[in-house]
Amino acid sequence: MNKLVNELGTENIGKLLIKQAVPATIGILVMSLNMIVDTIFVGQWIGVLAIAAITVVLPIVFLISSIGMGIGIGGSSIISRALGASKPEKAFLTFGNQISLTVILALLFVVLGTIFSVPILNLFGAKGLILPIASEYFSVVIYGVPFLAFAMMGNPTIRAEGKPKFAMYAMMIPAVLNVVLDVVFIKLFNWGMWGAGLATSISFASCGLYILYFFLSSKSELKIIPKNFKLDFKIVDEIIKLGGVSIVRQGAISILRLSSKLNMCYLSKKEHL
Repeated sequence: MNKLVNELGTENIGKLLIKQAVPATIGILVMSLNMIVDTIFVGQWIGVLAIAAITVVLPIVFLISSIGMGIGIGGSSIISRALGASKPEKAFLTFGNQISLTVILALLFVVLGTIFSVPILNLFGAKGLILPIASEYFSVVIYGVPFLAFAMMGNPTIRAEGKPKFAMYAMMIPAVLNVVLDVVFIKLFNWGMWGAGLATSISFASCGLYILYFFLSSKSELKIIPKNFKLDFKIVDEIIKLGGVSIVRQGAISILRLSSKLNMCYLSKKEHL
């Protein structure tokens, strides 16, 4: 703990910036390439309607999991300041509250998403021939959302510990795994949209489980202490105030991305006709 505080407090700002920024850039790049490759595979092996279905479902998935991102960003700010002030107890308490909030809210939205899947998909543009394909994909992917929410909570928290390389690995593992599983489930096993959804859900789970492994290992400065799972409303209020903007921002991005891709799918479908 002291080594981390000394490093962040005394090392050259330029070196710290590069150390933090480069792994984050690589991780985001790999994730972005994964989404492009995933779309290409589904379009080639299943069809145009499958691309439209994924376009509808993924903004919903990322909108729900952005709760984890907001909790992660808000909590990581508190944790960074607590570690810098040599207050590990506050850092551990914040971390425990992050886990509780993420798990409770993610599971709540998964239950609501499962019960009201058709109205939600309709709201996001799944109509006509797209609806049954989107429903098939969504029915599998939704179970990976709690893992993704936990991963998005854990990623900025790992960075707050000063371990950006591990945060990068957490983004790269699901990206590579999803591409491999797409080939196996869609191309080899011919499982269609269900296989595409299973590949995505397993990749989300791999990311969440890797981050859980990191926090349980000796590599992490933070400790999972059961008593810290009890919500402290001062901590929760601070997390929401700091991370709420990220949730709103991700929601806006999801809606704009949905609108843009649906227009592209519509134009593509017209060209095929």
